[in-house]
Parts: sequence; structure tokens; C-alpha cells
Amino acid sequence: MVFGKSVTFDDEDIGRAASSGKSAYAGRTEDLLFIDRLRAGDSMAFDALINRYSNDVYGLLYRLTENAEEAGDLTQDTFLRAFRSISGFRGDSELRTWLFRIAINESRNRFRWWKRRRRDKSISLEATIGETDLTIGDTLSDTSAGPEELALAREREYALAAALLDLSEIYREAVVLCDIEGLSYEEAAAALRINLGTVKSRLSRGREDLRRRLKGY
Repeated sequence: MVFGKSVTFDDEDIGRAASSGKSAYAGRTEDLLFIDRLRAGDSMAFDALINRYSNDVYGLLYRLTENAEEAGDLTQDTFLRAFRSISGFRGDSELRTWLFRIAINESRNRFRWWKRRRRDKSISLEATIGETDLTIGDTLSDTSAGPEELALAREREYALAAALLDLSEIYREAVVLCDIEGLSYEEAAAALRINLGTVKSRLSRGREDLRRRLKGY
């Protein structure tokens, strides 16, 4: 299968996609017809799928990996996996949620690879912290600050990056999906294939771990 639309991203896409909001969904009947076209292997339908959801998928993967190149690679892997798996899609969740589920599975494999190699990462300054609307960027000094203030800001930035990346995978996913991507508990539960209570438990634990790791910053 060769997609008519190339799934590539430039620097402008990174900032836009990382903060992209939820996609608008068509009516249920239109969705079912669209899914039928996907199942039939309609290449135009897959181009439309990529156009509709690639920013959302890329945004999620960028949050999970904090690496533009890996997020782009994983986005392509996600849509290739979706093409191969569409026949098994039952329509019991939104297409976006189903794609998020595939993207999370792809990122888990990549994140395990990364953890074994201890590669350095950076974190988006647009990411929010815990249950507040405060972003990482809000916690840093502005560019007019002096060398000492900038050095302290950089130290806080690395501390925040390390805190999020060092969270247990299951807690990190819950924090990213709910606190950063803005999914509801129900949507996160569907994406992670766990029950509502487990989502809330993981989110609570993830937030608490972040607060503990960031104590003093």
C-alpha cells in the first residue's frame, strides 16, 4: 500500500501538531460508510484518514516520545498498522480512539527500546503540569532573564523532562492522554483498553509521582 499523502513533518508542524485539539467527527452514518471504504482497501479513504487524523496521532506520539523524528516515524508506523488491521475494527470506538490505541502500542515498543539505551530527550514547553493549566513554559524564566536565571530555568526544564520520562510507562500514558492530550477518562480507558477505575488510579498515581519528583522546583 502506498499512501497518496506523505506522512512527514517539518518544524512548523511540530508546534502545531503537538498542541492540536480534537478532530471533528462526521455523523455516525457517514463514519460507517467511511469505515466500509477503508475495509475495502480504498486508497482515497486512507488518504482521507491520514488527512483527518495525522496531526492528532503525531501530537500524541510527540508527547509520548518528546522526539520529532521518532514521532514522525511512529506516525507512519501507526497508519501502516491501521491499514493492515482495519478489517478487525468493529466500530465500538471512534476512529481517533482506535488510532490512538495503535499509536500507544507502537510507542510502547519504541519507548522500551529508548529506555534500554538511555537516550537524552527534551520535553515540549507546552505540556501542562498535573491537574493545573500551568505549562512547563510557564515555569521557566523569560528570554530577557540574565545568565543565572537562564541556567536555573534550564535546570528546571531538564528536571521536568526527566520526571515525566522516568514515570512508569502506565502512569506516563495516563498523564499524557488525560492531562496533556485532554482525553476524557472514558476515551483514555478505550485507548488503553482498561476500565475507568484503572485510568483514574493510574492518573492519580502519575500525578503524585510527578509532584514528588518535582519537589523543590
